[in-house]
Amino acid sequence: MANTPDMAPGRRKAAAAVSSVETETRERELEAQVAQLQSDLKAITETLRKLTEEKAGEVRTRAEIELEHLKRRGQHMLEDAQGQAGEYEQQLKDSIREKPLTAVAAALGVGFVLALLTRH
Repeated sequence: MANTPDMAPGRRKAAAAVSSVETETRERELEAQVAQLQSDLKAITETLRKLTEEKAGEVRTRAEIELEHLKRRGQHMLEDAQGQAGEYEQQLKDSIREKPLTAVAAALGVGFVLALLTRH
C-alpha cells in the first residue's frame, strides 16, 4: 500500500494502526527473546557455579589424600631415622663396653681438639 495523497483518510488510519500493531508485536517478541536470553544466562551461570564447586571439592579431596600420604611417609621416615639412631647408639655402647680405654682416649682427643678450636 502506497502512502499517497490520494488515499482516503480512513485507509491511512488503518495502515497506521496495522503498522502500530506490527511494531508492538515485534517489541513483544524482542522482549520475550531478551527474557529467554536472561533465563539462559542464569542457567549457564548456575551450571558454571556447580561445576566450579565440584572441581574445588575434587581438588580439596585430592589435596587431603596427598597430605595424608605425605604424613604417613614422613612418619615412616622419622621412625626409620629413630631406628637407625637407636642402632648407632647401641653400637656405640657396645664399642665402649668392649674397649673402654679406647673410648676414653677418643673422648679425650675430641675434647682436646674442641678446646683448641674454641681457644682462638
